[in-house]
Amino acid sequence: MTHAAAVDPLGAKAPGGAAPLLKLQGIQKTFGAVRALDDVNLEVYAGEVVALVGDNGAGKSTLIKTISGAGPADGGTITFDGRDVSVRSPTDSKALGIAAVYQDLALCDNLDVVENLYLGREERAHNQPFSRLDEVAMEQHAIELLNELQVKTLASVRTEVGMLSGGQRQSVAIARSLLGDPKIVILDEPTAALGVAQTAQVLALVSRLKARGLGVILISHNLSDVFEVADRIVVLRLGRNGGEYPATDDQRQAVVAAITGVSADSAKAAAAAVPEPSVVSTLKKDQA
Repeated sequence: MTHAAAVDPLGAKAPGGAAPLLKLQGIQKTFGAVRALDDVNLEVYAGEVVALVGDNGAGKSTLIKTISGAGPADGGTITFDGRDVSVRSPTDSKALGIAAVYQDLALCDNLDVVENLYLGREERAHNQPFSRLDEVAMEQHAIELLNELQVKTLASVRTEVGMLSGGQRQSVAIARSLLGDPKIVILDEPTAALGVAQTAQVLALVSRLKARGLGVILISHNLSDVFEVADRIVVLRLGRNGGEYPATDDQRQAVVAAITGVSADSAKAAAAAVPEPSVVSTLKKDQA
């Protein structure tokens, strides 16, 4: 389906002719007789948030796995920082500077914040394999990173993760992804099952990642969240590109139409019947 509202990201997001940090062209992925991705294209620039949206089964998770190396593509090209690359494993993506935070967060509830941040990458006192852990340095670096991200709701970095709220846990998972100094961060449903205040906290953190100059890929079913923080919205439908739009309020009906495959007029009527308030705006109103 072709949508007149779709925009050219090169014209909208590349001042001065800047090249995309990440570019996918003609990505293909099949599972037996099922073609999960068919000629999918995606571009992400440094310092922008690109929302990847679509109905269940649209191919969002599959596409993310091709980028993170968890499910390598069967065809197409991936260009990162101006050069063609091969992403066949999570190790490859990590080496390039791509970090992914999945919906399950993969945190250890019985470990504290510092131990979760440095799990598998512990710092040692003398930088030797069998020297003692440098607990002081890790704790100090954890505090500095969380302060830089303005995560101010943690009472202590020595609190066990199992005692944290959903928003705090999400903040810890995002902070952990930054320890390797990535250039691209993928966030898979970061606000799923969070309350209003916790959602606002996570969305503010997404904006701070953008301010750090990172390219952010945000996967979400919540269009309020998407329009709150995204610069561009890329729609997947049935494993193919369904449209690309600026994240402006006048594009809401066009995005809904691209996701569902219905006409823009029908999407507009449905949106008018059930208005969708801004999460952050609602929070500010409640606090006023």
